[in-house]
Amino acid sequence: MNQLEQKFLNNLDDKLWKAADKLRSSLDAANYKHIVLGLIFLKYVSDAFDERQSELKTLFTQKDDNDIYYMPRDHYHSEEEYQQAINDELEILDYYQEKNVFWVPKAARWLTIRSAAAQAIGAIIWQDEQGQDVKLRSVSWLIDNAFDDIEKANPKLKGILNRIGQYQLDNDKLLDLINTFSDTSFSQPEYQGETLSLHSKDILGHVYEYFLGQFALAEGKQGGQYYTPKSIVTLIVEMLQPYKGRVYDPAMGSGGFFVSSEKFIEQHAQEKHYKASEQKKHISIYGQESNPTTWKLAAMNMAIRGIDFNFGKKNADSFLDDQHPDLRADFVMANPPFNIKDWWHASLEHDVRWQYGTPPQGNANFAWMQHMLHHLSPTGSMALLLANGSMSSNTNNEGEIRKNLIEKDLVECIVALPGQLFTNTQIPACIWFLTKDKKNGLSLDKKKANRAGKTLFIDARNLGYMKDRVLRDFSDADIAKITQTLHAWQQGENFAGQAYQDEKGFCFSAELKDIQKHDYVLTPGRYVGAVEQEDDGEPFSDKMLRLTTQLKEQFAQSAVLESEIRKNLKGLGYEF
Repeated sequence: MNQLEQKFLNNLDDKLWKAADKLRSSLDAANYKHIVLGLIFLKYVSDAFDERQSELKTLFTQKDDNDIYYMPRDHYHSEEEYQQAINDELEILDYYQEKNVFWVPKAARWLTIRSAAAQAIGAIIWQDEQGQDVKLRSVSWLIDNAFDDIEKANPKLKGILNRIGQYQLDNDKLLDLINTFSDTSFSQPEYQGETLSLHSKDILGHVYEYFLGQFALAEGKQGGQYYTPKSIVTLIVEMLQPYKGRVYDPAMGSGGFFVSSEKFIEQHAQEKHYKASEQKKHISIYGQESNPTTWKLAAMNMAIRGIDFNFGKKNADSFLDDQHPDLRADFVMANPPFNIKDWWHASLEHDVRWQYGTPPQGNANFAWMQHMLHHLSPTGSMALLLANGSMSSNTNNEGEIRKNLIEKDLVECIVALPGQLFTNTQIPACIWFLTKDKKNGLSLDKKKANRAGKTLFIDARNLGYMKDRVLRDFSDADIAKITQTLHAWQQGENFAGQAYQDEKGFCFSAELKDIQKHDYVLTPGRYVGAVEQEDDGEPFSDKMLRLTTQLKEQFAQSAVLESEIRKNLKGLGYEF
């Protein structure tokens, strides 16, 4: 993406968010996100439909000997008859489905909605199929009616569009939002006089992702349950390299890992010499989510990007109602809620998933891990975000489970993360990477080195930058440093002609005996050691004399300042 396109997207984000944020005075973020994201989805499907319709109109009217779509003018008695035939043809469902474009009934098309929403309540806005007048009840009813029509016409979308009438938002506020979205070119956009190469799907996908992040910030702890920071998602996907195969997330939230997997394929197309659109056909998406509204957010997120998906028949608890019981995925990745307490049920007592020990009833961390391992293929790899306690806790069988995982040689890499990365928690976190095949692991185009009996530790706590006063983020360079370290370790001499090397204070390749020596505790800091400090050449005794003299002077200055403050407070009548 070039600078001009990035500026266009940044300005668009700002404009649309300011319009959406006006709703905050009427609704909290947990509710108004459904209104805004629903409208973004409605705009997308309508834009995509209009794009295909415009393309079809050209195909119908322009002569091409090889074009089966062409409708010759001389086959019709009049221009009126010809135009009517074209209009009728444009309303045939198959033309849209063949290009994976959602069918949008007339009443759900954006121009229809914009025009109808501007009418007075009670005004006749169209006639139904029986020729009966349809009157405008409210703007929210108009939008919900559009959702109803779209779901009926597209079974894939059934049950995923959240109706907004329940929020009882003023007509004027909804009309303002509709006008703001209408006043933006999502098809063939221009910026500063230049036509951009961005497609409507790319723009609306970007807006959707931006809004999810903003809503997570606005909602705080609750919002973060469906949103994982983009840089963390990118880091995990870049480390796992899901070029092809089955990708599974049992705690998918809004589906960030799936979006990032698709982007990963696009970004590496030139390097790997494949066509991204073709390579994407080799990826299958599977997910599960217990929260019904978040399940819908994820489904809309996929639909906006044209990503095919299987999220099960419904929202459901991954432990108690597994929607993909027979799935064995090539890549499993997840960011479940940390240290969740209320997860256990008596029916889980002897579950087949607990191969390495029964997880404690008061903490689901190792339940998530074993659920993911259960769904991992024999040559698969997985990544799991967990609280730091998972690396060292010995409470209620956790230490024994961790020991069993290590002894079975399943733990490939542990990454310690810096603090302040998440909007919803200040709990320090880490990433566990596990695989069932350290001996003969295969990537897209090369065989990985034999890593049997070894585990890589990466301490990334000193990486990242403060993007604002409360949140830290990873730069592209930080992500590349961590990713390249893992890949060099995995591939040995095959990695760009460079062999992996331990780096003091950052990474260390440990053997089983090293981990046993640390009593199966996996905290990277124990293994990577501390960065050696450069000797500045100043003798210790001289340095201590200089520093204590400096400290004495600072204490003296502090005493003077304290005296002045006391004097000033006394003058104000606050002596103490």
